[in-house]
Amino acid sequence: MEPSTGKRVQGGEWRAASWSFLAFFCVLAAYYMLRPVREQLSAAVGSTQLPWFFAASFAAMLVLTPLFAWLVSRFPRRIVVPLVYLFFIGCLVSFLPLFANADVLSPRTLGIVFFVWLSVFNLFVVSVFWSFMADIWNAEQARRLFPLIGIGGVAGAIAGPLLTRGLVEMIGVSALLLVSASLLGVALACVLVLGRWVQRHGAKGEQAQQGTPLGGGMFDGLKQIFADPFMRAMAVLMVLGDAIGTVAYVLIADYSGATFDNAVDRTRFAATIDLATNGLQIVVQLTLTRWMLMRYGAGPVIATWAAAGIAACLAMALSADPHAQAIVVPFVGAFPWVALVMIVTRGLAYGMVMPARESLYTRVPRELRYKGKNAVDTAVWRAGDVVCALSINALRALGVTVGGFGVVGAMALAAAGVVGVRLARRVEGRTAPGGGTAAVA
Repeated sequence: MEPSTGKRVQGGEWRAASWSFLAFFCVLAAYYMLRPVREQLSAAVGSTQLPWFFAASFAAMLVLTPLFAWLVSRFPRRIVVPLVYLFFIGCLVSFLPLFANADVLSPRTLGIVFFVWLSVFNLFVVSVFWSFMADIWNAEQARRLFPLIGIGGVAGAIAGPLLTRGLVEMIGVSALLLVSASLLGVALACVLVLGRWVQRHGAKGEQAQQGTPLGGGMFDGLKQIFADPFMRAMAVLMVLGDAIGTVAYVLIADYSGATFDNAVDRTRFAATIDLATNGLQIVVQLTLTRWMLMRYGAGPVIATWAAAGIAACLAMALSADPHAQAIVVPFVGAFPWVALVMIVTRGLAYGMVMPARESLYTRVPRELRYKGKNAVDTAVWRAGDVVCALSINALRALGVTVGGFGVVGAMALAAAGVVGVRLARRVEGRTAPGGGTAAVA
């Protein structure tokens, strides 16, 4: 498709943009219905066990990432993307008897299995969606449309926790999985419609070939992280951003486990955290991200996220009682101070950094968008989880408290801001025609 001009959705883009919006809405609504289920299982077993959860997730990623690279090497997009979604729908249905019958698996075993599965679900389903988006929209369209498509995801991320909060006491935890599977089925239908739209309004040049298999080997994605400068920088940015996310996750799990004594209350608390986080995300995307991306590019967007996260971490570090019920978030109530870090960093990560990162991926070759990007968004992310969780346990053994973790988080965010801004300047300032890696080498 030819690059379009202007600051609004063009006439020929409305249909595909609407289907993209709906697909991302359903993907994140399905995921955020399940997140509170995972979080209450994590809180039930305690944060000291999280390294095992993360290690199991990482091991799964090491197996599945090469498998995904093999799929996109051998099969066209119209087969790969629906196949991924169908796989996860089938998995959700298979989990129903495990949650409905508490005698089948112990809480710890079920917690590990579901934690690993949902981690894989999140990273693969969302990563495949954005790879698909980067495939059907060019760089100029991405800067205009990705923030708008992202708002669909934010709306789904609001709807998911609301559905969980409203339904968990009525239908129980297990039935939530069936509702989530239905939403993912709608997302699959949207992907199929978009695939037909691309075929009819197909493009010239490179994009005309983007529905074909990529070729290459199953380990290409992992190799690209070491061989390509752009992918190396993206991997570093991912690990640094993940460090603060893991710190906040561990502290919240400790608070929830110590405060609530049953699965329903822990699930509602996790859903409330997600609701506040996603509320911030949608406000930011509606008011700031799209404008900044179009006017200034990805670098200032990433810098803003890092600065706000540093402020939140330092506020937690300096508070006299980080666990005190000292913050009141509109519409959802009082939170401990550690929740402020989770809400700000996660809300801005999805509301600002994700659209910025995805806009950068539109400027590199297609093989990096599917193979290298998937490896970063899955294997690298979960490897970072393992390292961060083990580091947190080691720091606790040395006597580091919540305030100390605030300082550690601020340092990680500062480094992430530097890496992200420098990468964006290289990519956006010197991208070669056609989006080659010469821009970032």
